[in-house]
Parts: sequence; structure tokens; C-alpha cells
Amino acid sequence: MTNALTTAAAGFGTGLSLIVAIGAQNALVLRQGVRREAVSAVVVICALSDAVLIALGVAGVGAVVVAWPFALTVVSLLGGVFLIVYGLLAARRAFRPSALHPQDAPSGAKRGVVLACLAMTWLNPHVYLDTVFLLGSVAADRGPLRWTFGLGAILASVCWFAALGFGARLLSGVLARPSSWRVLDGLVAAMMIGLGARLALTA
Repeated sequence: MTNALTTAAAGFGTGLSLIVAIGAQNALVLRQGVRREAVSAVVVICALSDAVLIALGVAGVGAVVVAWPFALTVVSLLGGVFLIVYGLLAARRAFRPSALHPQDAPSGAKRGVVLACLAMTWLNPHVYLDTVFLLGSVAADRGPLRWTFGLGAILASVCWFAALGFGARLLSGVLARPSSWRVLDGLVAAMMIGLGARLALTA
């Protein structure tokens, strides 16, 4: 039970680290939350899309590992390098923080907002790297508990988008300050580099 909770917490932390970053998707969720327009639709699309992609990553990498055990070593090395690079990029953002402004996201009617949200999620190659490849590779390192790790990451996605969308009126002022993103990106950098080193050393 303790191992499962620890693994779920690790998945939650890793998933949150990947989601909490300045980008068009988060700007769109924040903007719609501030305007109180199509908030539920945007939050559901973002969270559900992440859940599907994370599940595909966990299932896909897990299946490869079962069929070819050596794949775990390869995936761990690649995932470790990717995590370290991602962490370094987050560290650079921490030293050069910028603000997240709601007005930077696209506007329009509910249909347009939904289409924009779908495009930002499914047409962004980084989403596949983060969820299908990266989270899948880290989850595979957890062995039989990989689905527990994946569920933790999915929960992080749901919590983040719900908090950002429905709590936008409270968060918008804080997230508009570069200093807030300096702290967030600093935490992301520390976690990503630590996880990357762990994966690479245990490969």
C-alpha cells in the first residue's frame, strides 16, 4: 500500500511538473477562466486528452518492455536524457521568467475556443513527447506499478486544469507576475533533473 501511494505521488509530481509551464494551452485555459466562457468544456478537453495520451504512453511502453526487456534500458536512457534536457530548459526559464497573460490566448465563440483547445492539445508535438514518450518511459521504470504512476499523472492533470480554469479569477493576478513562474520553473527544473539522473543511472 505504501509503495502504491509513493508511486502515485511520484506520478502526480512528475505529471504536474510537465503540465505547469507557460504555453498557449495554459494561457487559453486561464483566459477562459477569467472570462468565464466555455470553462468546463476547455477543462474537460485538456484533462481528458492528457488522460488518453498518458494511458497510451503507459500501455505502449509497458507492452514493448514485456515483449523486449532490453527496451527498458533503452527507454530509461532516452527518458533520462530527455528529462535532464527538459530540466535544464526549465532552469533557463527560471533565470529568465516571463508572465502568463490571458490576453495572449486566442479568443472567439465557444466553438472556436473548443477547436483552438483541441488544436493546441493534439497538434502540439511536445504533448506527445511529454505524455506518450516521457511519462510512459518513467512509468515503465516502475514495473508492475506503472499504471499507479500513470493514474497519479492523470490526477495531476485533472487537478491542474480544474484549478487553473475554475480558479482563474484568483490565480490570474499571481500568474501574471514573472516571479511566480521563476519559483514554479525552478521546482520543475529540480524535479526533472533529479528524475532524469535517476533514470539514467538505473538503466
